[in-house]
Amino acid sequence: MLYSLYVANRQLSQPVRWAADMIEEFYGSPTNPMSETWFGKSMAASAEIVSRLTRNYGKPAFGLATTVVDGHEVAVNEEIILRKPFCQLVRFRRDVRGLAPRNDPKVLVVAPMSGHFATLLRGTVEALLPEHEVFITDWTDAREVPLTWGNFDLDDYVDYVVDFLRYIGPGAHAIAVCQPSVPVMGAAALMADANDPMQASTITLMGGPIDTRISPTVPNDLAMRNSMMWFRQSVISSVPWGFPGFMRRVYPGFLQLTSFITMNLDRHINSHMRQFEHLVKGDGDPAESHRRFYDEYLAVMDLTAEFYLQTIQVVFKEHQLPRGVWVSRGRKINPAAISKPGLLTVEGELDDISGLGQTRAAHDLTPSIAADKRVHYEQKGVGHYGIFNGRRWREQIMPQVRDFIRAND
Repeated sequence: MLYSLYVANRQLSQPVRWAADMIEEFYGSPTNPMSETWFGKSMAASAEIVSRLTRNYGKPAFGLATTVVDGHEVAVNEEIILRKPFCQLVRFRRDVRGLAPRNDPKVLVVAPMSGHFATLLRGTVEALLPEHEVFITDWTDAREVPLTWGNFDLDDYVDYVVDFLRYIGPGAHAIAVCQPSVPVMGAAALMADANDPMQASTITLMGGPIDTRISPTVPNDLAMRNSMMWFRQSVISSVPWGFPGFMRRVYPGFLQLTSFITMNLDRHINSHMRQFEHLVKGDGDPAESHRRFYDEYLAVMDLTAEFYLQTIQVVFKEHQLPRGVWVSRGRKINPAAISKPGLLTVEGELDDISGLGQTRAAHDLTPSIAADKRVHYEQKGVGHYGIFNGRRWREQIMPQVRDFIRAND
């Protein structure tokens, strides 16, 4: 019912957006003398903001057409190399023909399934491309997956990671960004127990909830404060008619987006007020930067109910991984078995989603990894998203990741 009401509300708001688009076009037209007046610019700016707040945002493109390798600009081709019902494995193939032979490390970037598309990690991939062969898990919006294709839960997530590492082949390096730190640890433990030759050479965990009993944040408190019944009744809904996943039970992306925005409501309000000022003043660069950010931020995807609920229970309520009691499909998850991969953990000083110490806890769970193959790095002055995007990621965090991968390749 909740999902149907949301869709109906978005449809009812379309006339508002159409009207806003016409107002923006009228007052923004260079043929309109009022377009150069304060009133005209204010009307156009207001109309643009209304239009953008009422539109539907589809999945963005990665848009990484080129990168620089050895000082040469080369083309990048985005290829889907493996398809599964709830994910596709994407490779960013660099066209390095004509350049000196390279043997760059193969890196699997495991994107979070937490409401945003994998394109949220565009900056992550972009910074890695010059010196790595990059692959990424491109998760599918659950409302686009027909019921007949089956279910997807945390156990499936673990199995997908194992399958992807095996598909990429020996010597791959896994980078888990935020939420997938737990299933990546689970996959690594299962592969170690099986002495799988396709184990990752390194595991990098960035801002992940390995042990949320440490420095609990607002989302962690929410999980502990409410019962599983509350989550089932309050945030789970059925996909309405009109989508391939009709009747699938999901945690809707619009609810996750509402949660994200509510956590930093003042920041988002101020951002749109500044955008209004930029548009009126004609400050093109910051205005365009705002558009790019919100084009990505407001594009959300649904999660299957079974994945969301199992993650809440296993990771945030029962802390099964750090307590050593996690069992996936009858298989005990034993991080102490992990010995071959190197382990790098990365945390942000100001992270308000995965608190300090939550990711670092992975080192306490993996005593079999040699001391010279483990590193913990804390980045000062960054929050959750700054760990994997932005200037600090490019200039300070990524070099740490790159050097660690090279040292253990």
